[in-house]
Amino acid sequence: MKNILLGLAILLSSCTVQKINKSFTKTDVFEQGHLGFMLLDPDKGKVLVDINSDKYFIPASNTKLFTFYTAYTVLGDELVNGLNYLERGDSLIFWGTGDPSFLHPDLRNEVALDFLKNSGKQLFLLDNFEQVAAFGPGWSWDWYNYYFATERSAFPIYGNVVRFDKKEENSIFEIIPSRFKNRLKAEKPENWKGYNFRRDRFDNLFTYQIPDKWEGTFETDIPFVTSAELASLMLSEELEKKVTLIHNQNYFNSDPKKLQTAPADSIYAQMMKISDNFLAEQLLLLVSDQLNNKLSTSDAISYAKENLLADLPDEPVWYDGSGLSARNMFTPRSIIGLLGKIRTEVPLEKIKAYFPAGGESGTIRNWYKADEGQPAYIYAKTGTLSMSNALSGYLITKSGKVLHFSCMMNNYAKPSSELKKELEKILYLIHDRF
Repeated sequence: MKNILLGLAILLSSCTVQKINKSFTKTDVFEQGHLGFMLLDPDKGKVLVDINSDKYFIPASNTKLFTFYTAYTVLGDELVNGLNYLERGDSLIFWGTGDPSFLHPDLRNEVALDFLKNSGKQLFLLDNFEQVAAFGPGWSWDWYNYYFATERSAFPIYGNVVRFDKKEENSIFEIIPSRFKNRLKAEKPENWKGYNFRRDRFDNLFTYQIPDKWEGTFETDIPFVTSAELASLMLSEELEKKVTLIHNQNYFNSDPKKLQTAPADSIYAQMMKISDNFLAEQLLLLVSDQLNNKLSTSDAISYAKENLLADLPDEPVWYDGSGLSARNMFTPRSIIGLLGKIRTEVPLEKIKAYFPAGGESGTIRNWYKADEGQPAYIYAKTGTLSMSNALSGYLITKSGKVLHFSCMMNNYAKPSSELKKELEKILYLIHDRF
């Protein structure tokens, strides 16, 4: 009897695999682009489905899986080092580590602010802004007005954005930080189309459309142009005491003290759930600072590739932390390898706390829903660029198995919603049958 049941289970599994393969390869939806998919049963070490898993694809925000693993391994899950500083007589010399949490409108961390406020010493901001390019390699110049391409910097303040925040009970929006109020002007809607708010390409001058009436709520973040000079000025305003900008490079050769600030957990969760590009970029700078007191995305990536990822099936072609760069290329089987490493080192409950959950949270809250009354069965990272769609993560079956999957889709002319609808059917089939 056992042999009969086992034989039936194997037959059903084989039929399901065939159906999954046909769903990808014999459908009009996936016909005209390039697709890679891999499904692994890690408990058995068995690849269940393999379609072009050895081919390189542009991963978009699936890149954040690599950023997350690197940051989690190097920085841990407690507090990040948010400030480097030296005490010299009556002077406190400090500089940025890339920590994105300083007065961030969502993270709301004020540890470094309180530390500087309570210091009785003269404050000097050491300029290390030249270590960080505002945009990553391969980013498009015309993204400057969008939150998803917020400038990277050595010492972010307010998340390097101006937030225009309208509450239901208010007749007009609030501007955070308020210092930019006098850099804002209104225009009539007929003068331009597209954004409700926009910024001058090279300067912190902001414009907004005047509606007939301010109704409802909204929250819009527009990046500002960063610089060491602006950082020292904003710090002086926030602290209500002078912060002098200095350029003495010799201080970088010292062994600084480090101030712990924001919980790494909160940064990981925000970065992964809403696919926050700015936080992803800053995490790699935090990694670099931790490794060698220098801010370098390329150094962090090189370290990860040599020391953390050398055992992946295919070498990652990796340029930034967020996945905005179309130069990034990974294979599905390498992502599966990475998911295995994450699963080994990060408890499943933490994975569930960090990753978007199908039908419940983050970028997949409207997709991959479980049956009514049942918990989420997909915990996965999305990836979206104009030429790339991806979803990689963990799938929990009705029988309780945790399977690892990676789906990468490039060069599809059709709307991403069509791809997602078809993928949703396939992932539910896997959930239901395995």
